[in-house]
Amino acid sequence: MKIRQALISLSDKRGALEFAQGLAGQGVQLLSTGGTAGLLRQAGLVVTEIGDYTGFPEMLDGRVKTLHPKVHGGILARRDVPEHLATIERHGIPAIDLVCVNLYPFAAAIARPGVTLAEAVENIDIGGPAMVRSAAKNYAGVAVVTDPDDYPALLEEMRANGGALGLATRFALARKAFGHTARYDGMIANWLSGLAEGAEASPDEAAPASSIFPDRLQLAFDRVETLRYGENPHQRAAFYRDAAHGEGAAAGGIAAYRRLQGKELSYNNIMDSDAAWECVKTFDAPACVIVKHANPCGAAVDARLSGAYEKAFQTDPVSAFGGIVAFNGEVDADVLRAMEARKHFVEVMIAPSFTAAARELLREKQNRRVLEVPLQGKCQALEWKRVGGGLLAQTPDDFRAQAGDLAVVTKKRPTARQLDDLLFAERVGRFVKSNAIVFCGGGITLGIGAGQMSRVDSTRIAVMKAKNAGLSLIGSCVASDAFFPFRDGLDVLAQAGAAAIIQPGGSVRDEEVIAAADEHGIAMVFTGARHFRH
Repeated sequence: MKIRQALISLSDKRGALEFAQGLAGQGVQLLSTGGTAGLLRQAGLVVTEIGDYTGFPEMLDGRVKTLHPKVHGGILARRDVPEHLATIERHGIPAIDLVCVNLYPFAAAIARPGVTLAEAVENIDIGGPAMVRSAAKNYAGVAVVTDPDDYPALLEEMRANGGALGLATRFALARKAFGHTARYDGMIANWLSGLAEGAEASPDEAAPASSIFPDRLQLAFDRVETLRYGENPHQRAAFYRDAAHGEGAAAGGIAAYRRLQGKELSYNNIMDSDAAWECVKTFDAPACVIVKHANPCGAAVDARLSGAYEKAFQTDPVSAFGGIVAFNGEVDADVLRAMEARKHFVEVMIAPSFTAAARELLREKQNRRVLEVPLQGKCQALEWKRVGGGLLAQTPDDFRAQAGDLAVVTKKRPTARQLDDLLFAERVGRFVKSNAIVFCGGGITLGIGAGQMSRVDSTRIAVMKAKNAGLSLIGSCVASDAFFPFRDGLDVLAQAGAAAIIQPGGSVRDEEVIAAADEHGIAMVFTGARHFRH
């Protein structure tokens, strides 16, 4: 289908001029609206403004521009139905063969602090989605373009085919267009559904939110890549990035990764990388976290990242083999030399950046996957987990206990150094599968017990891990992600040499557990915050 007339109306004008110039160079007549028309005219292009084309000026502060039979008739008329063609000819409506439209920046509007309902409403596009949907519906005779990244390929196809775009291209564009408008409407629906009851009464005041859980949740994700397989080779898988919450929704998360070298990531690589990254970025001091099968098997803080790595590795050198290693600062050559000295094979390395010297050393390990992820970025608003026939949504577990949050419940009080270690262990424990027990000392994990049905079994596993690594637990500090239902777990900790414990409290047997701690001369503090992780 040859393109003879195109309508261009854009909020995001990235690449618009070059695209319009390419169309004009192939003899395409250009129609446009206000700002876009001005941009094209300034560049010397011949363009007809929509108001001149329809005979009606833009009106109602721009709310009505393209909602006109001469626009939609030219888009929606079926080229294979003689009656349609006769109708538009009788009414003097030329066919519009290409519609290039993107929509008002609603996402940017609602991201502004203090945005009012009135401001948000004025950024809800009406004419744009109508044109996009009309053109997409009539893909058999019209090309609809919503993505600036498609401009070069479309121009190239037109040059190669005498100004025509093929049916397969038009159908692909239509599919993308319907996804574009669905995502846009979903974003609007989610935001409006989250406003407090009565928000409409004061549209010029900052829009008050009542809930982050809309009645009807609209999700939108872009496929980043199709993976070789899922958790197991017989499962198929793909990786998607959140697109429902506007630009920057994935910033700071593993979905924002840039792969510097190495093979493509697998399903399990991405899952484990997410666990390592979310844990390591919670620390302010230079930190290293090593993850295996979604659980930290070593974590440490130090004045230097290389020191943090060396300490994290010693927690469980066996499990660290083939794991994911994440850092919260720029990785230098010292870190890589420390890893090489231990002949540490890793699947993935993650950091906000790597020095030039580090990059040079990494070139000798081309099979090692190396990811850069921005350290800054907003926390995602919700976490989702699929269950059979449904979806669970929750806010992230972003509670970080501080010294002022702790209630000392035993006769013995923790020392200042023990408090630091307790808070460190508690932070690591948030990322260990429940039931979780974390021993530490001096900002280093010493033993980690994860994922057991019994808390006392997790405790015994953590003790066993420390012994296997040749680490002493005498005088150590321990974090438990939930309360101790009985004193038996605490007795195991005491036998292993624990000197201080941090836990949420809240058990009906808290007094029994506190009494046991006093018997053993252990300091214990309550946070009041549980950290289950399933």
